[in-house]
Amino acid sequence: MRFPVFWQHRGLSSYLLSPLSVLFYALVQSRAWLFRHGYCKVQRVAVPVVVIGNISIGGTGKTPLIRYLADALRQQGRQPGIISRGYGGSYQGVRQVLPGDDAKLVGDEPLLLARDLTCPVFICRDRVAAAQALLSDYPTVDVLLADDGLQHYRLGRDIEIAVIDGTRGLGNGCLLPAGPLRETPQRLAQTAAIVIHGKMQQPLAAHPQTFTMHLTPGDTYQLKQPQQRKPLSAFQHQSLAAIAAIGHPQRFFQMLHDSGLRFQSHALADHYHHLEKIFASIDTEVILLTEKDAVKLDDCFDDRIWVVPVSVDIAPDLAAWLNTQLATIKDKAWMPNY
Repeated sequence: MRFPVFWQHRGLSSYLLSPLSVLFYALVQSRAWLFRHGYCKVQRVAVPVVVIGNISIGGTGKTPLIRYLADALRQQGRQPGIISRGYGGSYQGVRQVLPGDDAKLVGDEPLLLARDLTCPVFICRDRVAAAQALLSDYPTVDVLLADDGLQHYRLGRDIEIAVIDGTRGLGNGCLLPAGPLRETPQRLAQTAAIVIHGKMQQPLAAHPQTFTMHLTPGDTYQLKQPQQRKPLSAFQHQSLAAIAAIGHPQRFFQMLHDSGLRFQSHALADHYHHLEKIFASIDTEVILLTEKDAVKLDDCFDDRIWVVPVSVDIAPDLAAWLNTQLATIKDKAWMPNY
């Protein structure tokens, strides 16, 4: 979803929409109350569940974080599985995402995770059903990472990690639709940890477990021939376009700019699938794409396209902290205490 300008600052638009935000707040609180008092059932699964999500609309960097955590947990001897709603995909039921799947069917983010990792990835709009199916097919999985789903209370969880985009922060601090928030800022205090993506541009209430994440670009690879690789610096003297159909396109463009590149920028709606139409209108020597966008282009043979992979740097060591938390989990339901 595109982040409207008025969500960043309180102004006339946010004030006009504030009555609807009050209604939204009442619905959020009522729903949480129903789960907390047992009127809506929280369903547990046989292994610990770690939810990586956010309280705001728009991209915060959850997918690279989940990829980092899944890989790190495997290195520590665990066997993680990943569940996702499958945003951007058309599939309605429960499905394992396989590397050869179509992003239009299963969603671009789950497909990227399935191609990059060896752990199973399952999608379903019902996260409980996705979790149960994954554990049925892969009984050796000993921890589940839930991509998004901070507000999907029906799935019992043991650890919550909230991701915040440092550039946009919590916007104007208002709930939808007057602002970008799905829940109030106080909800962050109920999470086990906060990961701030980039440098925080606005004050944020202190949290005892706060981590900072940065994405670093690696060597690019050509979409048609992935074995061909170049550093970003190799494109400095070519005509460039950069395309991003992600939650926060400006972050990708800023990363390229910080690498010394000058380019035409094309920001598209998150999960946008018709990238070939955009390519046809671009007259440059090179087109740079995110990994998330590249998985949608299995049938594209435009040799101008180069993909920019990223690596994750987190301080302090989030994976070590998470592994310690997993070792001490008790078998009990969890709900935020508003």
